[in-house]
Amino acid sequence: MLRPSTQRYSVTRPLYSEDTFEDEHAKVYRKHKRLLDHFIQYFTCTSERAKNTAVSLLPIIGWMKIYSIKDWLLNDIVSGVSTGLVAVLQGLAYSLLASISPWYGLYAAFFPVIMYFFLGTSRHISVGAFPVLSLMVGAVVTRLVPDEGLPANITAFEGLTKDEQRILVSASLTFLVGLFQLGMGLLQVGFIVMYLSDTLISGFTTAAAVHILVSQLKFVLGLTVPGFSGPLSIIYTLKSLFTQITSTNIHDLVTSIVVMVMVLGVKEINDRFKSKLPVPIPIEVIMTVIACGVSYAFNFSENHGVDVVGKIPNTFESPIAPSLQVFQMTAVEAFPIAIVGFSVAFAVAKVYSVKHDYLIDGNQELIAFGASNIFGGAFKSLAASTALSRSAVQESTGGKTQIAGLLSALIVLVVILGIGFLLEPLPKSVLGAVVIVNLKGMLMQVVTVPYLWKKDRPDCIVWVGTCLAAIFLGLDLGLAVGLGLELLTVVFRAQFPRCCVLANISGTDIYRDRKDYVNIYEPEGVKIFRIPSPIFFANIDFFRDKLKDAVGFNPLRILRKRNKAVKKIKKMIKKGELTLTSNGLQATCSMPIEESEDESNMEDLDKPTDYSDLPIQVNWSADLPANIRVPPVNIHSLILDFSGVSFLDISALKGLKAALKEFIRVSVDVYIVGCDPYIIEKLRNCKFFDDEIKTSIFFLTIHDAMLFIHESHPPKTVSEEVSGSFRSQHINSSSTSNGLKIQTMEDMKIEVETDTKPETRF
Repeated sequence: MLRPSTQRYSVTRPLYSEDTFEDEHAKVYRKHKRLLDHFIQYFTCTSERAKNTAVSLLPIIGWMKIYSIKDWLLNDIVSGVSTGLVAVLQGLAYSLLASISPWYGLYAAFFPVIMYFFLGTSRHISVGAFPVLSLMVGAVVTRLVPDEGLPANITAFEGLTKDEQRILVSASLTFLVGLFQLGMGLLQVGFIVMYLSDTLISGFTTAAAVHILVSQLKFVLGLTVPGFSGPLSIIYTLKSLFTQITSTNIHDLVTSIVVMVMVLGVKEINDRFKSKLPVPIPIEVIMTVIACGVSYAFNFSENHGVDVVGKIPNTFESPIAPSLQVFQMTAVEAFPIAIVGFSVAFAVAKVYSVKHDYLIDGNQELIAFGASNIFGGAFKSLAASTALSRSAVQESTGGKTQIAGLLSALIVLVVILGIGFLLEPLPKSVLGAVVIVNLKGMLMQVVTVPYLWKKDRPDCIVWVGTCLAAIFLGLDLGLAVGLGLELLTVVFRAQFPRCCVLANISGTDIYRDRKDYVNIYEPEGVKIFRIPSPIFFANIDFFRDKLKDAVGFNPLRILRKRNKAVKKIKKMIKKGELTLTSNGLQATCSMPIEESEDESNMEDLDKPTDYSDLPIQVNWSADLPANIRVPPVNIHSLILDFSGVSFLDISALKGLKAALKEFIRVSVDVYIVGCDPYIIEKLRNCKFFDDEIKTSIFFLTIHDAMLFIHESHPPKTVSEEVSGSFRSQHINSSSTSNGLKIQTMEDMKIEVETDTKPETRF
């Protein structure tokens, strides 16, 4: 660690403006590719590019070449078996969220996994049903095929039972989700996930956890509650639950409580002793086996009215073609499902890729999940993503590659074709309890709200707004509201940046906000204004207002006042109200001159002050004759720190040019420092520079500009330097007989002694 008391550096170099720097240092010429060049390069095929494309589209080729059977295979087998058991249970449980028969959840743990094995870039995530996606699918299913009332008018529904209609909706929706994901992957728009911040996803998944919790209460309590969808659906569900609360099935309730207590307790043991346990205790599987045995032994379904999983077919059902009518009626919901599914999976995959030091490709992940959902949708699978808890099991049990995922799919296959009948007596209340227990991580995200409120309130507003909107308006509208709030915060931060006035840390070339430090020096007559964000059409007016506040005056107002004053003086001289005599200019009237309305238009007043035909030079810092009042300008130089400006648009360019001219026209020298060379090049191309604004105003650093200003305006004031060395001719009027600071150009003579230029040191 460096010790400030002993570490020093000294650099001697010339004072550089951008012009002088470019003159002394030649730039490398780089040819910029045209759109046609990019197009040709994109569609040019070579053997090397074909090989790279094949490896990119089939990532299995890359990691299979480095697969170590001796070191990795046993770990993958253990991980695959453990993950497969969890996947079976979660598949059954999450299908309840989608309002379809439980065994279709098993398909989500099989078909998508096979496709992802070949196309996915993550080696550790477990592909399958995800509770948030299942709930979003369930909202669409209950909208088109409600529990009570007639289903939607869809031709493909003819001759189908209600369960078959729901399966058609679920499968078609999954297929459409896959099409959206595949299309985005082929169009290389994987960057879209960047617009879903961690804060937004946290608030959204917390709201989804609340929805899932409420939806599972009917299984835990053993009640029959119709499915609701749309805004305030959670309120209607709770109302229906509480109106039937006296009809609670005690056997379901007790079973659920016992399962939740046991699972929570053992999970806590797994977390506390994970370093000592070879594999986590599969408590969900154990409790499922016990619950199946107890339910079968005591015939819960017949004797106590407990709703059980029921018959599970020991074969795969035939694939089906998706319904185009369902596509049309669910496209609005399918897109957010596609985005949420990919975002969650990519976030989890990114965590494990960083931990195990390998790369993942967002666009290829979109292609992989798109193909997986298309393949799964054709075989009546639920929409697939990844469940955090299931992926944690696959990684923590030693999984090295997607061979573990393939083995987990084989476990699911064994259950579907061989031993699925053993799960038929499983109470749905047990599945509901397992789902609720696995919501702990998502529900506990609410504890981040106080932290966000203290550290970053805009992010806190995004979290709370997204969560509340998703809870009360539904997950699809809630996601849209969250995105809107997030974009508003971005716009707010960019449109209203924290501009500040800088000052020099004494004895250094460092400049910081003058409000933050004690030993700070603000040069007299100089303002240093920092802009910490891009300047564009939305914030250019804010920037100009803040600049006026920083300097303490409005340059355009002063320019207009000065132009009015000059016109008035010319008019008075022309009318003979002010005459030039051997003793100076003398007023010919004894009454105060009343200021009359200027007949010129505002455009003339905004132009540079015209001193032609005026035999005097006006000192605007002194008192003027005939009660003319012009606000003073207390600075001679303005430095704009552009080191935080990444781009300028055309609207901002016009506004910046107008602002600079306003200051220049009231005799304030403007300098821009730290500007990106590409912005300067854009200014040249847009004809920004003219007779008033020149390229010489650009400097490399603030200190370069400050040294240049000190050479142009020595710290000692000009009036003190030239005291007694010039002759001034006074203008006298009846109301002001002396002290008028208007000097003739012919008589004014200034002599200033200058030393040799000091060596510039940093």
